[in-house]
Amino acid sequence: MRTAVSSSESQLIDRTFDTTMGTQVPLVSKQGATNMTGVDSEIDLTNGWVDPRILGGRLLDFTTRHKGEPLNVIISSKSDPYILSEIGFSIYAKSLGFSSECLGLHYGNIHQANLGDGNERQDEQMLARQYYFMRPGGPVLGTCWESLAGGNHFRSWKQNGTKANSGAWFLGVSKEEHSGKHHMIIPDGYNIGRDFLVAQAVSSPTHWNSLWWQAEVEWVEGLLEPGNDGVNHGIDQDGLVAVLTVKRL
Repeated sequence: MRTAVSSSESQLIDRTFDTTMGTQVPLVSKQGATNMTGVDSEIDLTNGWVDPRILGGRLLDFTTRHKGEPLNVIISSKSDPYILSEIGFSIYAKSLGFSSECLGLHYGNIHQANLGDGNERQDEQMLARQYYFMRPGGPVLGTCWESLAGGNHFRSWKQNGTKANSGAWFLGVSKEEHSGKHHMIIPDGYNIGRDFLVAQAVSSPTHWNSLWWQAEVEWVEGLLEPGNDGVNHGIDQDGLVAVLTVKRL
């Protein structure tokens, strides 16, 4: 039985200054994470997501033939139904400070993921980059600076195959170097990118235009093996996955 941690409970008293966004965001407590080391053999949709490992999937995507990047954030299907759609999710991402790629141009490889839902490996459905400014040009041009200077970004897949149609979004979030370093992931970039997105989601209500949301986070361990075995660039990660449940206000 999983117990969700509310946004107020998941924040530590200490705060940190995030220089990339110029705002204070809370550090998010990971104490008391739910342990899912063993693989449950049953498909249970009531949790809002299904462990991909049950039907042969995994929480690493396929970046190269042998390496992958951690799917370290899950948007539970217990969330606002609107953000479970592709257009709704893209709008919710804007409320967190992410938007589509600079001028609609894709940089880098197309990643694949197997979410254990019967769809086997699927290409990423969305790649969003942190936007650094809103004017001129709005967030899409704002992501152009991320493409040059580096920053946080994520890829996402929806778990919607016929064998495990939870409707949840699975995200691979990380922080990367600038273009001069070919967008390599920074040291500890998987943990840093994940924590940035989670902090944006739970610190206070987020909004885009007239839509407002508030997220709760549950930390789950055991879905990913801590360390860097099979992880792209050989970068260690702590093995924790943040499950967000996002409610519309």
